[in-house]
Amino acid sequence: MGETTATSIITDQKAKGFAEKYLDGKVTVYIWDMDETLILLKSLLNGTYAEAFNDVKNVQEGVEMGKMWEKHILDLCDDYFFYEQIENYNKPFLSSLSQYDDGRDLLGYDFNQDGFGPPDDDANKRKLAYRHRVIAHNYKKGLNGFFDQEMIKQWDELYNMTDKYTEGWLSSARTFLEECSAGKEETSVASADGTTESVASKSQHINVLVTSGSLIPSLVKCLLFRLDNFITHGNVYSSWDVGKLQCFRWIKERFNCPNVRFCVIGDGWEECEAAEFMRWPFIKIDPRPGCNHRFPGLTLRTVGFYLSVVYGNSDPEDDI
Repeated sequence: MGETTATSIITDQKAKGFAEKYLDGKVTVYIWDMDETLILLKSLLNGTYAEAFNDVKNVQEGVEMGKMWEKHILDLCDDYFFYEQIENYNKPFLSSLSQYDDGRDLLGYDFNQDGFGPPDDDANKRKLAYRHRVIAHNYKKGLNGFFDQEMIKQWDELYNMTDKYTEGWLSSARTFLEECSAGKEETSVASADGTTESVASKSQHINVLVTSGSLIPSLVKCLLFRLDNFITHGNVYSSWDVGKLQCFRWIKERFNCPNVRFCVIGDGWEECEAAEFMRWPFIKIDPRPGCNHRFPGLTLRTVGFYLSVVYGNSDPEDDI
């Protein structure tokens, strides 16, 4: 069975399960970019975040914080997520090779001596699938499953220091994800007298991450930046090899249901073009100070406006 065909089968099975689960009620699938959207890292490392504040912020301080994040990410990738072994075998999502996993008990399995490597045959795909299974398990465990108290303290301090430096970007993005996960929305509705009112509504919300980075570091970033409670490992996609449009197509197939709406949130041209091709609303994140489409700043009401432009207000009292 070819890998492309197998991936399609997996997607079809997920879509069927999703449709059965969410047959009733409106569903919004938020498709997030990671870097310079949910987190800030590149702009810390290259100084562009601080430079946008016109000498108010210390550029080197941001660079040093970025380097500390990089070290945490690489250490966790190598120590617990097999990154040294599978760096050259990036896949678009963790379950992409699940058809090769025979369910073997991996307790006591020696990942350093199983001969994993080229060629890219079924035997090595099975070994990679084993690693993906362990990675999924480790993601579910969270950082408390890896870090001792001293490391937890260092991580907390770095997170809080970065959050303060970025004026609450990390914590507000996380809070926004939490609000989305809660299934609440706000939309602007014209009342009988012509004024505009904000109406709250409830629906099912799902957060999906599509990142241009490779899969394993992206999963680790979710853990380190405290996003794992709102983005499951199965909802993390890497467009590194296949492009964002292909990932968006898979997501549409997976969540294929008449009552589903999609909304893309990111800062880059690729997700913008892919969203336009899919005819989905796109919200462009702009990190410059004073902009509304940033964190903090982006609101459910703003998102509701973008959704209503594309999907309309079929019943304002019910939903967007």
